[in-house]
Amino acid sequence: MQIKRPFFVFNPKSYLYGEELLRMAKRADELAGQYPECTVLVTTPFADIANIANNTSHIIVTAQHLDGITPGRGIGHVLPESIYYAGARATFLNHAEKPMALADLAQAMKRAQELGIKTIVCADSVAEAQAIAMLKADVILCEPTELIGTGQTSDQSYIEQTNAAIKAVDPNILTMQAAGIASAEDVYRTIKLGADGTGCTSGITNADSPIQMLEDMIVALNQAYQEEK
Repeated sequence: MQIKRPFFVFNPKSYLYGEELLRMAKRADELAGQYPECTVLVTTPFADIANIANNTSHIIVTAQHLDGITPGRGIGHVLPESIYYAGARATFLNHAEKPMALADLAQAMKRAQELGIKTIVCADSVAEAQAIAMLKADVILCEPTELIGTGQTSDQSYIEQTNAAIKAVDPNILTMQAAGIASAEDVYRTIKLGADGTGCTSGITNADSPIQMLEDMIVALNQAYQEEK
């Protein structure tokens, strides 16, 4: 599967697992089928990857992390082949909750690319985003660490500056802006400001109706995209 603009990542972290996560993933899958011009990704804990992949067909099942190891030694690490076999076709890397040294990140990206696993790599500054762009990430998530989970989105200048910095290195890299996304209006605004994609965690998991919020956000994503055409 290819990630294309516009895309939305539902990233429930460790808030959801098992049957509740499967229920949300199935709804995301239905919405991805309903809006085929939008790419929808759902991250899952490692133990849930196979269950989600086996019960969906339109979303891109996404791992929370992988390590740059090859089959052999590496107990406790995440083998890229294992998540690919389970059904993951994308992975987050260098999230603020799972930061990586540059050498480890580069090796993890290399292994993901060898297997055809798309990389969504997090950067918390313009300089870091440019460095990651040089490593040929598929998607760069530009997310100031201090805004994660606050409900406060990145301002227009930050979004425009990071988008421009990444595209100057490689125009084919997709930019994701997701800091503080808490409503469908935030999703609409972020795409209108030029981001290729966005995503959400607590704005969905903590909503009165998580499924309704997920739907509202994907509808807003599609609306912003359709208005650009």
